[in-house]
Amino acid sequence: MPLHSLSPVSQTCVLGLWLLTETAEELWPLLPAQAHYLAHYPDGRDELRARQWLGGRTLAHQLLRELSDAPATLHNDANGRPYFAELPGFGVSLSHSGEWVAGLLSTQAAVGIDIELIRTKAQQLARRFLSETEQTDAGNETAKYCLYWSAKETLYKLHSRRGLVFKEQLLLSPFELREAGVLTGHLLLENFRSQHQIHYLRPSPDYVLTYAVGD
Repeated sequence: MPLHSLSPVSQTCVLGLWLLTETAEELWPLLPAQAHYLAHYPDGRDELRARQWLGGRTLAHQLLRELSDAPATLHNDANGRPYFAELPGFGVSLSHSGEWVAGLLSTQAAVGIDIELIRTKAQQLARRFLSETEQTDAGNETAKYCLYWSAKETLYKLHSRRGLVFKEQLLLSPFELREAGVLTGHLLLENFRSQHQIHYLRPSPDYVLTYAVGD
């Protein structure tokens, strides 16, 4: 079973990575409450997306076993945010890209996580989601553009608000790119502002991962 890692972030939060090599048929037996997930299984997805969907839910249950013995089933709210219906106080976030699936689970706080394959697409679309200051800071570093995108996705998931403008309301302070580190993110709303630590790392040379835990 290619569970890559389960890493404690704190006593109440754990980060998981899954290297997705199984077929859909091999993933199904790893899931509890199969009738529930079969009823919510998305029709019409290609093979990779079907495996990612199943891998995400399998990983979510692996994370849950690290923090609780309670039986629970994963659902999605109106914004697409995953949650365990039987454990409303828990925060759950999932992400996938290529063969990687990432998950973050907290017993006490909202969470956000995102994983991205490093590619030129983020740089090509930078004007849509980066402020001028962020574009200048990213320069010509493809990995940095992807990290900016991933960090903003994580911040978006953490707050689960529809309609946020990434280049105006989700901003990041300039940073020096390393193999791992912490970014400072800012949520700017009309009557509310908040600052967040967004952790990042590279699970493999071609990917970046970011995550954040709410207050």
